[in-house]
Amino acid sequence: MTIRSDVAPSTLPVEFLEAGVQVEYLDGRTTLYRGVPRKAEETLTTAPGKEVHILVTDPEGTEGVMMYVNDRKTHDDILNSTGVGRIVLDGGEAEEIFPGVTVATPDGMRCRIQADLDVARGRVFAFVEDDWGEESYELVAPE
Repeated sequence: MTIRSDVAPSTLPVEFLEAGVQVEYLDGRTTLYRGVPRKAEETLTTAPGKEVHILVTDPEGTEGVMMYVNDRKTHDDILNSTGVGRIVLDGGEAEEIFPGVTVATPDGMRCRIQADLDVARGRVFAFVEDDWGEESYELVAPE
């Protein structure tokens, strides 16, 4: 297995569509995370073995930064050309990936995303997927 390293993200254009959340990469390609994101109050823990992408937007939702969590498939050159960042965590580790947004892998298989929305000062999304489907979440303040 190839060891992958952390990669810093770039700011990317974001658009909210009826079909979902669209992110435009630096190379001009776009990806659409389908569906209206479900709300999760400040913390989301994923099922084991899922791919996790975190998007933090500006307050207006016109641009943001995207991070892949524990992605070991994508080559560094591809991430650099698209503007997507990556963080690789060992089991039990946690790291603040953006101000107010912390990602942890408490058991090495699940991913826990926590957002302090006052500090993040924007919207925080988690896109969780595998070969069988994808789910979209927005971390929100408790009601």
